Amino acid sequence: MAGRFLPFPSAEIDPLSNVPSSDNSPAKKHNQGAWDRMARGGHRFAQPAKEEDFKDPLKTVDRWGWLGESLYGKRILCLAAGGGRQGPLYAAAGGIVTVVDISGAQLEIDRRVASERGLQLRTVEASMDDLSMFAPADFDIVIHPVSTCYVPDVAPIFREVAKVLCSGGLYISQHKTPTSLQADIQRSERGYELTEPYYRDGPLPEVRGSRHREEGTLEYLHRWDQLLGGMCRAGLVIEDLVEPLHAKEDAEPGSFEDRSKYIAPYVRIKARRMGQASPQTESGALWLPS
Repeated sequence: MAGRFLPFPSAEIDPLSNVPSSDNSPAKKHNQGAWDRMARGGHRFAQPAKEEDFKDPLKTVDRWGWLGESLYGKRILCLAAGGGRQGPLYAAAGGIVTVVDISGAQLEIDRRVASERGLQLRTVEASMDDLSMFAPADFDIVIHPVSTCYVPDVAPIFREVAKVLCSGGLYISQHKTPTSLQADIQRSERGYELTEPYYRDGPLPEVRGSRHREEGTLEYLHRWDQLLGGMCRAGLVIEDLVEPLHAKEDAEPGSFEDRSKYIAPYVRIKARRMGQASPQTESGALWLPS
């Protein structure tokens, strides 16, 4: 593939900002449309970061201390992370930020927030499992908030992440737990019962009125061997794993916090890429595909 050398980043105009997703599978087109609608409708995951979040942006995004003392100059890919929160906060913390999302409407929020705050970041409209617009070892850190549930197969995602990470680069990702996607959203006398099989194919039945699911999207359950094993098989070494706490002891029965007492809704994973060389030139410019 032909390429060109560009300083990274260069200006407000992003050479990759209008790169379309090359995958037109029905599931991805469905979820792209769903997230475009949610972004335009002010969904809770399409809300820009708050003013207070920018007072100490590194602390806001890294409550577990996985990213070290500084992100200044780090090449950061915020993967499937549009919506005005992740990208602007990492840019405010000093990172050289690229945001990839399948939803152009979500990316528009990032561009608006960056413009309002005088931040530099670039946006790329693409599917999380096709990062062919980037060269190997283009990034020091990949940040991946909850989104793997929107694709049928996670293995290509982890292979793409491993490809674009430099040697020693960090992959911080968060996922919906398999059990949370199996369990009913309604509480019974026995708690929250499993209503979906663990070994299953195809999208989950749509659920309405639950903070654990996004209405209008197609979601897929991924087993632990697909999540953890998939990262390892892609060349990523898992260093830590936490279950962010959302439970409240006095929560109202049937609420998000009550269900979270029985089932951890999310898992956050720290992994590292080993054995990948960086293709940066002697001048410090970064190769980008044309």
